[in-house]
Amino acid sequence: MPHRANYATVFLGSHLHPDGQSLDVEWATDCGDETEAFEFDVPTDDPREPYIGIQAFDVGEYGHEIRINGESLSGFDIPPNEGWQYWVDTITGAELVGGTNTLEVVRDAEGDDAFAIGTVTIHWKEPVER
Repeated sequence: MPHRANYATVFLGSHLHPDGQSLDVEWATDCGDETEAFEFDVPTDDPREPYIGIQAFDVGEYGHEIRINGESLSGFDIPPNEGWQYWVDTITGAELVGGTNTLEVVRDAEGDDAFAIGTVTIHWKEPVER
């Protein structure tokens, strides 16, 4: 059966930071250590080879997590980089499901990193019926 690529785009617009430390990012909602659970839809019961692209600003440390449907992705999720970066990672350790899915970003509370997340794009392949 042939497959096609599909994706969902989610604007998080979130500023994660410890108490007393912040960045000047007026466009982002202040959310402390964890974003809300943003929803996106996957219109197939058989999503394959999923990966995620995340737009991040001023990440200073490893250890922050991306969660899909409450499950953390395996490995490190967002590498440090000054200014803006666009990081792409395969979705492992969590699974996309047909229908509504959730996406969260959790700051490593052990560190003192302050950063922001812009847009996240979740990609997958899905079967095409002929």
